[in-house]
Amino acid sequence: MKIIPAKTPGFVRSLFPNYLWKVDTSKKHLYLTFDDGPTEGITEWVLDTLDQYNAKATFFCIGSNIEKHPEIFQKLLKNKHTVGNHTYSHLKGWQTSTKVYVADIQFTDSIIKFQIQNATNTSTDLATQSYTSLFRPPYGKFKSKQSKILLEQGYKMVMWDVLSYDWDTNLSKKKCYKNVISSASKGSIIVFHDSIKAFKNLKYTLPKVLEYYSEKGYKFKALDY
Repeated sequence: MKIIPAKTPGFVRSLFPNYLWKVDTSKKHLYLTFDDGPTEGITEWVLDTLDQYNAKATFFCIGSNIEKHPEIFQKLLKNKHTVGNHTYSHLKGWQTSTKVYVADIQFTDSIIKFQIQNATNTSTDLATQSYTSLFRPPYGKFKSKQSKILLEQGYKMVMWDVLSYDWDTNLSKKKCYKNVISSASKGSIIVFHDSIKAFKNLKYTLPKVLEYYSEKGYKFKALDY
């Protein structure tokens, strides 16, 4: 079993320069990202927690979950967070044909665009909401051919600088918190999950991370590409 470090090594980032691993900034900005939602009861808790710190984030949503919980997805938009594509069914790219993989992502795009259009039609406050081409592959893995096609189609591949490991049920919540505060720095893209599996660690770690970095003068921003 391969162990992926909480902090992405520089040499890994250099191997894939077309992917976004970290935002190049001298400002005290951090970029929280949440994968696998929207999830009933959990995504709403995340949104409420972020609001307490005036924090914005980026949510990489699964298409099937958007269909199950469109009202939660609409709340993401209403709260001015950024949304990205995380496939329709959390596909393992390396086990999926390129044709099927790309079609799955494009179908999720259509769901996201439909929801954004609904939002702008029902609220003038959301008139500035627009579609983004942000994509994060489930498990951070896919075939090089899949990557090439998606880049050619204009997708922005978003990876990460820091993994919280919140989904690891064998990991203590204190270790999850330490993974973040020992690794994050200006411009870091940090991975959390608004999922049932991750919630035990997320519920402990997210408020503490927000408090820790807020006290150090950091702002939490959504990715905007």
